[in-house]
Amino acid sequence: MFAPINAICALDAGVTALLGKDPQRLYAFGDSDQSVPKPYAVWQTIGGNPENYLAGRPDADGYTLQIDVYAASIKDARAVAKAIRDAIELHCNITRWGGDGRDPVTKNYRYSFDVDWIVLR
Repeated sequence: MFAPINAICALDAGVTALLGKDPQRLYAFGDSDQSVPKPYAVWQTIGGNPENYLAGRPDADGYTLQIDVYAASIKDARAVAKAIRDAIELHCNITRWGGDGRDPVTKNYRYSFDVDWIVLR
């Protein structure tokens, strides 16, 4: 019942070069803390719905994910965002470039984007 973002990214050499493999520093929202090494990324489901039909059970679910990359530099944040984009783009549609910024407290740089993902059941 979730988009397979971790599984897809784990198979991509560009993502694993930047976020590691074991452990992979791509977390479901709330599963990371401030002490994880940078760069890292988090994702969360921000919307979605089953592909409902008039007759029968849905055979797919749609998810909208927000992906946020955190890094010590904007260059690293953008590099990770690009690697994730390249890894998942053939499996989903990017719907929003959220842009970048810097947290005033942690001083981490952040890059954000959203994707729509259809997952067959």
